[in-house]
This record gives sequence, C-alpha cells and structure tokens, in this order.
Amino acid sequence: MSVSMTDSGKIATPVESSKSAMTWGPIFGGAAAAIGVTLILLLLGSGVGLTMVSPWSGQSSSLSTVGVTAAIWLVVVQWLSSGLGGYITGRLRTKWAAVHTDEVFFRDTAHGFISWALATIFVAGFLASSLTSLAGAGAQAVGSAATAAGTAASSTASTSDLPTAYFTDALLRPEQARAGATSDDASATAEVSRILLNGAAAGQIADDDKAYLATIVSARTGLSEADARTRVDTVLKRIDDAKVAAQKAADEARKAASTTALLGALSLLIGAFIASAAAAFGGSQRDEEEDLIVTPRI
Repeated sequence: MSVSMTDSGKIATPVESSKSAMTWGPIFGGAAAAIGVTLILLLLGSGVGLTMVSPWSGQSSSLSTVGVTAAIWLVVVQWLSSGLGGYITGRLRTKWAAVHTDEVFFRDTAHGFISWALATIFVAGFLASSLTSLAGAGAQAVGSAATAAGTAASSTASTSDLPTAYFTDALLRPEQARAGATSDDASATAEVSRILLNGAAAGQIADDDKAYLATIVSARTGLSEADARTRVDTVLKRIDDAKVAAQKAADEARKAASTTALLGALSLLIGAFIASAAAAFGGSQRDEEEDLIVTPRI
C-alpha cells in the first residue's frame, strides 16, 4: 500500500475494499443456466438428428450431411448457452460502489468467462462419461461377438472366419453345379486364404501366386486356365476395390473428425467471447438501475 502527500500537507491513504472482486453466486447461477440450456438443446438436436438417419436404403441422409449438421448445431448450442449464461452472470451480481468503470467492465467480462469455463467443463465431463459408457457397452458387445465367433470357428475344420473367406468362396465357385471338387477341400481353401492374406499384407500378389491360384481354380471348377486366370484377376480387382473403398471411408472419417475438432475449438473460443460480452452487457444494464434512498434534511 502506498501513501501520498497532498498539497495541504495531509497524508492520503488509498482505500482498499475488504470484499473480494470475485462474486461466486452469479458465476454459479450463470453456469447452471448455461448447463441447463446446453442439455436441452443437445437433446433437441439428438431428436432432430435421429430423423435424418434411417436403416432403410435411400431414406437416410449422407454421412457428411449428418456430420456437418451436427457440427453446426453444436456451434449454435455453444453460442446460445454461452450468451444466456454470461448475461445472467452479469445481471445477478450486486453493484460495485466506488469502483472505476473500466474495472467494472473487466470484472464483468471475467465473471462471464469463468461462468462459461465452469459450464464447459461440466458439459465436457458429462459427454465424456456418456461416451465412455457407450464405448464400454460396445466393447462388451464386441467381446461377446468375438467369443461366439471363436466358438463357432473351433467347431469347424476350416479357417473361414478370415476376412478373405468371401473372396475365397468366389474363387472356388464351380462353373456348373455338377463340377466336382478336389478330395481335400479344406486344405485348398486354407491355402488360397493364406495366399490372399499374404498379398494383402504385402500390398500385391506376385505373378507366380496368381498363376498358382489360377491352377487351383481350374482344378476345382473345371474352367480352362485362361478362364481361371480371368476369374482370379476379377476377384483380385474386387479385393483391391474393397481396400480402396475402406481407405476412402477412413480418409473421409479423418477429414470429418478434423473439421469437427476445428469447428469445436473455434466454437469454444467464440463462446467464451460471447459469454464475456454478454456478462459485460448484463452488468451495464444492472448498473443502470439505481435505487435512491431519500433521507430527510436535518
């Protein structure tokens, strides 16, 4: 604390308030209002979003449309809840007497920002808890499915539980129903599966493996070598197309996640600004309302 000397020789001591500049009541009130509005709007958005998704083919919106709509709705939710919470925070606080106007403005913006931060932390924790529960349920379902699949696989003599089983069956389909198969079907199927798996791991299937596959297909289906080679090339192209489609889907999911993260970060920054500005606006309106006490003249 510093003191100064006046012109008349008197000592002037600055006045320091005994009360804290932080008023937690309005902060918690604004945060609670923001949380309530956020949850209501999130439920409303979930209900509207479910109408965009349908298990029937041709009746559901595209994944990109649903993702963009959800991101825009989250931005709207953030802005509306931040604005309301900040405004309530500014209006609920008591008037600071003998405080400079600039200091009042700073305190209001700080109160709005802290109220927004509390509401954001709570909502983020709530969403994280919900997602964790959903992920746990999904993992349990996947584990049950994996256990059932392992039991089914152990009761058979082949390894048809591999992702390449469908393509293997396509390779070994007989040209005619009466076409005979080799005596060791399980061994041939497993061998073809291993070739396909090795090609998937290496990124391509060697020419000698393709020729060997054509030989097996010709022996199993009764096709000529040329027709068997054509079938092998056709199925391998389908495998490559499936791999490209999976990579494309993964890339689209990556882009969608990146866009959502960027929009979310921008939305949070703007939400913090809106909450601070709304609190300053609400505080200025609060200070405009003055109660005058009339005292009789003595």
